[in-house]
Amino acid sequence: MTISAEDRARKIKIILFDVDGVLTDGSIWIIPAPVAAEGGVVSKMVEAKGFNAHDGAGISLARLGGLKCGIITKRISETVAMRARDLRLEFVYQGQAFKMKPIREIVEKEGVTLDEICYVGDDVIDLPVMRECGFAVAVANARAQVKAEAHYITPNAGGYGAARDAVEFILEAKGLLNKVVEEYIDERNPISPSMDIGKGLS
Repeated sequence: MTISAEDRARKIKIILFDVDGVLTDGSIWIIPAPVAAEGGVVSKMVEAKGFNAHDGAGISLARLGGLKCGIITKRISETVAMRARDLRLEFVYQGQAFKMKPIREIVEKEGVTLDEICYVGDDVIDLPVMRECGFAVAVANARAQVKAEAHYITPNAGGYGAARDAVEFILEAKGLLNKVVEEYIDERNPISPSMDIGKGLS
């Protein structure tokens, strides 16, 4: 019997995202930055990425809905580390060429099953996890091979609200979306201000 995307989403406790092409539009900006050194000034490479504020708010909604969130990415970037701190992500794995390794660590550490994990990806490196996890999501700009194996494809592209789409789909399936939105915007709710992004860099 085929399991619907909604049924899969209802079981989710943890949602994990790829970064490039999912939380960003896939662009990687390499910027030379002058650095003082003995004998003169040298250039150091600085990597910059653009993140979407809708996705950041989506992480807060996910947390209000009882979900834990994280990232698993092949690249290593201080920009990503800063954004992860900004969002207070529970799981941050960089430099991961084989993404099932951190997935297995998370399963063991959190005492969850693969059926309770959602993974959002866009490229073939994400396929091993998407084939194993309970709810596999492809962003709108994902490669065709990835879309073919996804349980759900977001209406928006990576870097343009795709992560938010995935979060809202899960919360809607759980019957929680309207509730957490109201909690998030309720000034009497002491939890929401503590989740505001932009305060997590210290």
